[in-house]
Amino acid sequence: MTIVPVKTDTPEGEKILAGLVDRFQAGDRSCQAAVEEILAAVQARGDAAVIEYGRRFDAPMLTLEQLQVSAAEMLAAYEQVDETFLTTLAKAIERIETFHQREMEDSWMQTREDGTIVGRLVRPVDSAGLYVPGGQGGSTPLVSSVLMNGIPAAIAGVGLRVMVTPPNKDGAVSPHLLVAAQEIGITEIYKAGSAWAIAALAYGTASIPRVDVIVGPGNRFVTEAKRQVSGMVRIDMIAGPSEVLIVADRTAEAAYIAADMLAQAEHDSQARAVAVITDAGLAAAIPAELERQLAALSRQDIARRSLAENGVILIAANLEEAIGLANDIAVEHLELMISDPWAWLPHIRHAGAIFLGSNTPEAAGDYLAGPNHVLPTMGTARFASALGVETFLKKSSIISYSREALQADGDHIRLLANLEGLTAHAASVSERLKG
Repeated sequence: MTIVPVKTDTPEGEKILAGLVDRFQAGDRSCQAAVEEILAAVQARGDAAVIEYGRRFDAPMLTLEQLQVSAAEMLAAYEQVDETFLTTLAKAIERIETFHQREMEDSWMQTREDGTIVGRLVRPVDSAGLYVPGGQGGSTPLVSSVLMNGIPAAIAGVGLRVMVTPPNKDGAVSPHLLVAAQEIGITEIYKAGSAWAIAALAYGTASIPRVDVIVGPGNRFVTEAKRQVSGMVRIDMIAGPSEVLIVADRTAEAAYIAADMLAQAEHDSQARAVAVITDAGLAAAIPAELERQLAALSRQDIARRSLAENGVILIAANLEEAIGLANDIAVEHLELMISDPWAWLPHIRHAGAIFLGSNTPEAAGDYLAGPNHVLPTMGTARFASALGVETFLKKSSIISYSREALQADGDHIRLLANLEGLTAHAASVSERLKG
C-alpha cells in the first residue's frame, strides 16, 4: 500500500477531487430484494420471523423466551465488567449528557394586540428504537453507540426507549452493552439484529413494541431496512462509509496525520481517509508514517485495504484553497491541523464535526468529548446535522384567534382562499363573521 501525494492542480488531482465532491451513493441496492423479503416476513409473522432469522444468522438455539434480555441477565452484567470500565463509562455519560442538554428546545408563544396567539409546542416522540451492532459477535461491543443514541433520546423526554442488538452464537449480549444501557436508563433490550430488528421496531411484534424513531448504525442490510421503512418512522440518516478530511499546514506532524487517517481506515475497507496538505515536504512524509504505524494495528488488513482503495493525500497551494476544498467535499469529520485553526473556523461552512488543532484526534469526538458521533456522510453535511436531541422531538403549531382578530384578518384570508379556488375555505371564515 503506497499513497502517492498528488497536487490539486494536476489532471489527476482534479479527477480525485471530482470523485470526492460527487461521492453520494443512494445505498447498496444489492440487498434491496432480500431486505424487502425480511420486512414482509416480520410484518406478517412477527416474533416467529424474528426468531427464525435470529437462529439462522446469529444464535442457533435462540427461543422466544430468550428474545428479551431478562432481569437476571441485566443484573449479572454488572458482575462481568470491571471498575475501570464503570469509571470511564460514567465520565463518557457525564460529558455526552452535559453537551446534549444544551440542545433541548422550548415551546414558545407570540401574542398580538388583537387577541391572536400563535406559537410552537415542542414535544418528544412517544418511543424510540436504538439499534446497536453486535461488534464481531460481541467481542468488540459498541458502547459508544448506546450512549450517543440513547442519551439524546432521554434528554428529549422519550418515554419508551427500546434497544435491539444481535446476540452472539450462544444467545448472549455483551455485558458492557447491557451495563451501558442500564446506566442511561434503558431496560428494555431485545436480542435481534440486522434487517429483522429494524422491521420489528418499525411494525411492532407481540414482544417488540413499534416505535416512532429508529436510530443507530449498522451494516448494509440495516441501512437498507432503515431506508425502506423511513417515512413510516423517522430515521436518523442514511449513512455511508465513515470519512475524515485532514487539512494540515507545515506546523503539523506527519505522525499525527497518519494516525488519524488510520483511525478512520480501520473502520472498514470502504472508509475514506483524506489529507489536504499545504506543504509538499509534509505530504511526502505521510506514506512512510502510515506504513510504520500499520504494523501495530489489530485491524491492519482492513486499514491497509481501505487506504489502498480510498486513501488520498492532496497537496494544495495554500490554506485558502484547502479550506475551500473542505467546504466543497463537506466531510463527516474535518480536522484542522494548522497553526491557527480558530482563525479559520468562521470559513468552514460544511462539515459534520470540526476538530481544531493537532491535539484533537477524531477519536476524542467518537467517545468522550461530548458532541454526538452520529454524523452526516457522503457530502450530506451540506444540509444535514449530527444526531441530537432534536432527532427525538416534534413540533406542533399553535393558533388561536379571537372574534376581533378573525374580523381583522377575514378579508385577507378569503382573498387568498378564493384566489386558490378553495371557496369552502373562504366560506368557513364568512360563516363565523355573519351578523
